[in-house]
Amino acid sequence: MSVFRVKKTLVRSVLVVGFAAGLSATLQGCFLAVGAAAGGGALMATDRRTLGAQTEDREIQVKALSQISQNLPDSAHVNVTVFNRRVLLTGEVAGDASKQRAESIVRNMNNVNTIVNELAIMPASSFSSRTNDTYLETRVKAALIAEKNISANNFKVVAERGNVYLMGLVTMDEGNRGADVTSRVPGVVQVVKVFQYIQPQEAEAAAAAAATAPVAASQPAVSEPTVGAIPDSSVSARPLDQQAPAPVNSSTSVRPGNPKAVP
Repeated sequence: MSVFRVKKTLVRSVLVVGFAAGLSATLQGCFLAVGAAAGGGALMATDRRTLGAQTEDREIQVKALSQISQNLPDSAHVNVTVFNRRVLLTGEVAGDASKQRAESIVRNMNNVNTIVNELAIMPASSFSSRTNDTYLETRVKAALIAEKNISANNFKVVAERGNVYLMGLVTMDEGNRGADVTSRVPGVVQVVKVFQYIQPQEAEAAAAAAATAPVAASQPAVSEPTVGAIPDSSVSARPLDQQAPAPVNSSTSVRPGNPKAVP
């Protein structure tokens, strides 16, 4: 199972970079931003998380993926996304026992504040479905970049079977705007908000700090690397269209994490 996951992980990152390059032809000036968001390498100066939280997020993700791979059946397809010590579990498992087992593994890890268990009990998604999810993430990120009055760097985008999960430290207004933009991207079935909300004053303070902070080098991609994926015939790199808004909901699967977690 671990070999399969490594291959799957390697397939997603390269695909994102390739598609971002294609989109750059129609989104001039956006390619660098898309590449950074897609690779998890947003500049530290514009990340609202503390440096410590960013480091812990990467450590939690690596450990969770490894332990879930070792403890769940080979038929399980589990993705782990971490933002500001909040862990999002997405993918498919064979039964509730596996779903609860994955959550339990994460809960036993240090520095996990909350767990959002969005695992679906169903057969694992197809390679084609995962490929299209990767491309959908890129289109959503591009749409967020193009939207005025919000910063795409404040959003983390995860797609599973056409469902798009949005994470981030955002104000209520930013979250609503980002969700609305995402809901109009073709191919999005549903938008699920997994935000951690901050006050407008906190957002202003973070922006002021970012304006005076030195620009750090982008961080290497850690999450969901993928290789050799080719989209199906429905995928293209033409300019972004819009669809009638998909449903937008807040996740109802938020659970407490490790009680020893750092606040």
